[in-house]
Amino acid sequence: MTTIKLTMAQAVVRFMMAQKVETDSGIQPMFVGVWGIFGHGNVAGLGEALYHVKDKLPTYRAHNEQGMAHAAIAYSKTKNRQQMMACTASAGPGAVNMVTAAAVAHVNRIPVLFLPGDTFATRMPDPVLQQVENFQDMTITSNDCFRPVSRFFDRITRPEQLLTSLPQAMRVLMDPIECGPATLALPQDVQTMTFDYPLSFFDEKVHRLRRQEPDFYELNDALKLIRQARKPVVIAGGGVHYSGALKEFDNFVSQFQLPVGETQAGKGALPWDHKYNMGTIGVTGAASTNKLCAEADLIIAIGTRLGDFASGSRSMINPDAKIVSINVASFDAIKHKGQALVGDAKLTLTLLSKALQGWKIDTDWSVKAEAERVDWQKVIDKVTADRGTQLPSDGEVVGAVNRAAGEKDMVVCAAGGLPGELQKLWRTRYSRGYHMEYGYSCMGYELAGGLGAKMASPQSEVFVMVGDGSYLMLNSEIATSVMIGQKIIMVVLDNRGYGCIHRLQQFCGGPGFNNMLDDCLTIPEGAPKIDFAAHAKSMGASSEKVTTIAELEEALVRAKASPISYLITLDTDPDITTENGGHWWDVAVPEVSEREQVRQARKTYDAHKARQFKNL
Repeated sequence: MTTIKLTMAQAVVRFMMAQKVETDSGIQPMFVGVWGIFGHGNVAGLGEALYHVKDKLPTYRAHNEQGMAHAAIAYSKTKNRQQMMACTASAGPGAVNMVTAAAVAHVNRIPVLFLPGDTFATRMPDPVLQQVENFQDMTITSNDCFRPVSRFFDRITRPEQLLTSLPQAMRVLMDPIECGPATLALPQDVQTMTFDYPLSFFDEKVHRLRRQEPDFYELNDALKLIRQARKPVVIAGGGVHYSGALKEFDNFVSQFQLPVGETQAGKGALPWDHKYNMGTIGVTGAASTNKLCAEADLIIAIGTRLGDFASGSRSMINPDAKIVSINVASFDAIKHKGQALVGDAKLTLTLLSKALQGWKIDTDWSVKAEAERVDWQKVIDKVTADRGTQLPSDGEVVGAVNRAAGEKDMVVCAAGGLPGELQKLWRTRYSRGYHMEYGYSCMGYELAGGLGAKMASPQSEVFVMVGDGSYLMLNSEIATSVMIGQKIIMVVLDNRGYGCIHRLQQFCGGPGFNNMLDDCLTIPEGAPKIDFAAHAKSMGASSEKVTTIAELEEALVRAKASPISYLITLDTDPDITTENGGHWWDVAVPEVSEREQVRQARKTYDAHKARQFKNL
């Protein structure tokens, strides 16, 4: 057997470079780059190994560990999980800074390889700088925080352990069911240790999307339910994108004239003006789709985990409706008492289209669906139009940015009130024109996510829409976008606080407290007014502040023409949201309170809980 002597870190890098993936564009590298912030724990081991391959596997230097991991997540999401990046940080706080992003990747089922530096496996210099000591278990380090937010976790305490660990990590990263973050904690001393690795370990490996056909009995059971239905609704989830099933999905719903509602992750599965696209679904969904779901006799859920926002906290769907759930993961397929149809969306939809020949839904249902679709488009037109008021609403800003976006451009967002407005109002014909991190709804994802999306789709203008609260949480990757020449257009909506949670607080009967800056503990002069334009300019971006929608539309023209990242900020009204559409969301209200408003909110809550109980 031919061997090669390598350090553990060199072996990790060489193995990563040997991994390929087959895409529509041919055989491509599985790992397109590494995000790294070096420190003790990874600079002398993994850092040295990456230096020697920097021309083949580029290393990108970020300004925040969480931010760089968000960029890696957005890259892979935009690439439909076919290509990805790795992230490395120093032992201690640098590594733990990535834990939040690992949770984002885990919840959204996005592949990222985390390579955090770890403390000495030999323990010779313990305790080292930044080491967390456990008094009862000497094997625990701060990197154990990655365990619950990783699909695969291992700590490499001997260099030869890579021979079994790395293939398992790759399996998880590319598995359509288990897909998510893989973490290999790398003690800094072990990174520098050598082993005579079999040369065959580094042979090129081409990964392909595994497509699982549905079970014969599950397929027949699902067909029985579908054939009985006369008023069905289809829910499109992110799995439609990840399966590459857009064509099959369109053929399926068009063949049987099925009204479609899209989740946050599924938006873009059909063009916005497609005859059977009713709009989005759920808590922040379209009135058209939600009305249909309340009357439907069958829900065909495709590639969605049917979370609380999609299902209206299990109270939106007609309690008498049956559910057929097409999903590669049985874990998701059985939710909501659904008839599981476990299988790849592309293959399963093709089989359903053939097997359901002759099935027809009620004509009245089709007529109703079309009327609801037309009415909802009128709502969007109205809400996104410029009202000419002093403080624009989020909906008006969404409309202006949407009108500026080209056919292959995309919008990126994650948290606050904007995801709701965007889900309802954003129109896209491009399957990847809508990029929302709403599984974890992580504040701070937006700007870094926009950077990752741009790297994955350089031909697109990437519009990052972000509130002042999320901007202030994590904005340092603006400087990174300028540094590496990846232009993003940022629109900062400044409503002076956490407007979304402020409204939720009031809905639950609470007073304005600790969310809007005016309701917070501040000095007598109040909280400072942040100059977001000046802040972005200090990091190398171009920027400007506008006051009206008309000025915003003019600024967006300048932003699109700019060769570097461009930020536009404007003040917005924190109280105005799109009243049409949407649904109740289960946010627990206190059973007893001194406030009458809370007591009344609890009565409303109990009424909705009674409906929810019928769907359990």
